[in-house]
Amino acid sequence: MSRVGNKPVTWKEGTRVSFSGRVLKVEAGKSSLTQEVDPAISVVIDEKGRSATFARSSEGRRDRSLHGLYRSLCAGMVQGVEKGYEKRLDIQGVGYNAKVEGGNLVLALGFSKPRSLPIPAGLLIELPTPTLVIIKGPGKQLVGQFAAEVRAIRPPEPYKGKGVRYEGEYVRRKVGKSLGTTAA
Repeated sequence: MSRVGNKPVTWKEGTRVSFSGRVLKVEAGKSSLTQEVDPAISVVIDEKGRSATFARSSEGRRDRSLHGLYRSLCAGMVQGVEKGYEKRLDIQGVGYNAKVEGGNLVLALGFSKPRSLPIPAGLLIELPTPTLVIIKGPGKQLVGQFAAEVRAIRPPEPYKGKGVRYEGEYVRRKVGKSLGTTAA
């Protein structure tokens, strides 16, 4: 029995959720997200249009796992269009910074040339300071994936701590080599 899959997904006034042709669509304001649903899972939206429940066709292992998965995906989509998701990246290092030029995020991270990443559609990049990148958007997967791609360009190194890290991420520091003096 899936405890997650049996909980109904509810949303606020102004959010529209529809299910037709195996596609679940969630809309609020300008944001819209879609998710294709496996045929083993059925989605029922109540008459008032305020909640959705998920049911599975059998008690097989695969169907039980999909039951909770699609309920969680729907809940994440509702939260994304209502509140949005955000990842904050902190850039540390002398001369390391970021800026937005056109539709690209340009990162100067100690390489001979700045690295440029195209900003995916639906994401908003804010730079309150040149060393703080805030990635916002309605899709949890899209926000997290883009943040991971930015971090992968120069992950934090353990000796000086330079690189791109998530805000609040702890980087275990190592002690570097030291010159030992030997008595003659």
